[in-house]
Amino acid sequence: MKHPALTRTGHRLSSRWRAGLRRVRVSLPKIVLATVGSVFSYWFAEEVLGHPGPLFAATSALISLNFASTSHVRRTLEVALGCTLGIAVGDLMLMGLGHGLWQAAVVVFASLVISRFLDSGVVFSMQFGLQALLVVLLPAPPGGPFTRSLDAVVGGVVALILIALWPRDPRRAPAKDLSRLLRTVAGILRDLGTSVAADDAQRAWHTLVEARGTQGLVDLSARELTEAEELARLLPTARRHRGEVAGLRDLSRQADLAVRNVRMTCRRTASLMSYGALDPAARASLSELLDSLADGVALLGASVAETSPGARDRLRAKARDTLVNSAAALDPDRLGGDDPQLTGLLMQLRPLAVDLLEAAGVRHEEAVAYLPSLRSVGD
Repeated sequence: MKHPALTRTGHRLSSRWRAGLRRVRVSLPKIVLATVGSVFSYWFAEEVLGHPGPLFAATSALISLNFASTSHVRRTLEVALGCTLGIAVGDLMLMGLGHGLWQAAVVVFASLVISRFLDSGVVFSMQFGLQALLVVLLPAPPGGPFTRSLDAVVGGVVALILIALWPRDPRRAPAKDLSRLLRTVAGILRDLGTSVAADDAQRAWHTLVEARGTQGLVDLSARELTEAEELARLLPTARRHRGEVAGLRDLSRQADLAVRNVRMTCRRTASLMSYGALDPAARASLSELLDSLADGVALLGASVAETSPGARDRLRAKARDTLVNSAAALDPDRLGGDDPQLTGLLMQLRPLAVDLLEAAGVRHEEAVAYLPSLRSVGD
C-alpha cells in the first residue's frame, strides 16, 4: 500500500506534467515564431550588415515575440520600440558619460523618465530601461556604438514582419470565448430553473455565485476582441474578417448586459425562495420560462462556435425563434396574476430577453415588440 504522501506527490507531478505538455502545445506556434525571428535577425545583422556578434538583433526579436497572452501587433510594436529606443538612448549617453556604475545609474534613471513620458505601457518602460542599462554595462562593439541600435531595429522589424505574415484567424479566439460564456450563462439559467422547480433555495444561491464568477469570462472575451479588432485592422491577411469581428463585438456587448441581468435575476430569485415567497404554481411557471431562455442561449452559444457559415446561420435562426417564444411568454398580467413576487421576477426577465434577442441579431425595436404589452395603470 502506497503512503498517502507519496500518492499526493505522484498526483502533483502527474498534474504538473500534463499542465506542462498543455502549455507547450498551446505555445508551440509562438516558440517557432520566436526561434525563427531571433535566429534570422542575428543572421541578417551578421551576414548582410556585417555586424560582428549582433546579440541585440536576436534579443530584440526574441523579446518582441514574447509568450504573453496579449502578444499582438500593438504589444509587439511597443516592445520593439522600447528595445530600439532604449539602446539608442544608451548609445547616446555612453558617448557623453562613458562606462561605469554611476553612469549606469544615470542612464537607467533617465531612460525610465523618458519612457514614462513617451508611453504609459509598463512593458515599454521596462524594455527601454533594460536595454539602455545593458548598452552602458557591456563593452562597445567593434562597429561603433550605434551598431547595436541598428541591430535592435533589425530585430524589431523582423518581429513585426513575422507577426504580420503569420496566418491567423482573428475570429477564432473571441468566438471561442463568447461561446463558452454563453454556454455558461445557459447552464446558470438551467440550474436556476431546476432549483426553482425543486424549491431549493441553497442551489439558487449557488447559481448566483456561478453568475458572479462569469466576470473573468466577460473580461477575457473583451481582451480577445480588442486583439481581434487590431489584427483585422492592421494585418492584410485578416482584413477580410473585419465585418465578422464587428459582429462579435456587438454580440459581446449584449452578452455583457445579459450577464448583468442574469445576476440580478439569480439574486432576486434566491432571496424570494429563502423566504418562501413563491407558491408552487409560480415556481412551475418561472422554471419553465428559465428553461426556455436557457435553450435559446445554448443555441446562440453553439452558433458562435460554429465555423460553417450555413450551420451558424441555422443555429442562430433557431436560437432567435426560441428566444422569441420565450419573450412572448413573459406576460406578467397573465402569469403573475395576483402574485406580486412572480410579477416582479417576470418584469426582470423582460430586459434579459431583449438583450438576448439583440445578441441573436434582432434589432432593439423588434426585440421589444416581441414582449407582451402591459396593462396601463388605469386598467
